[in-house]
Amino acid sequence: MKTVLILLILLTLSSCDIQNANDDVVKEPAKNGSVEVVMTTKHATGCDVLITEYRVWVAGKVNKYFQKIDTLQSLGNTVEESDEDDNGNTQKVSVPKDYEFYITVK
Repeated sequence: MKTVLILLILLTLSSCDIQNANDDVVKEPAKNGSVEVVMTTKHATGCDVLITEYRVWVAGKVNKYFQKIDTLQSLGNTVEESDEDDNGNTQKVSVPKDYEFYITVK
């Protein structure tokens, strides 16, 4: 009886549709009517630069393109371990902290 119960549980779990955390990632925007937004940051001395690019797609062509550039306060640095060298050694290096992006679409 325990074996049947275990098999039933395993069968149920294996038939569940486990979604990938990146299922909502789009490889290419719909070009028949959409707004594509690309956000990037670059580290500069004492500040970070936020670059936001907008492409408005209509009937398969970019109908409008514009870019906005903002200066943000730097988040400072953090210490991370570098990749291993040929001898398996790592070093601690100081790298700039990155902003996290959270996008709300209404």
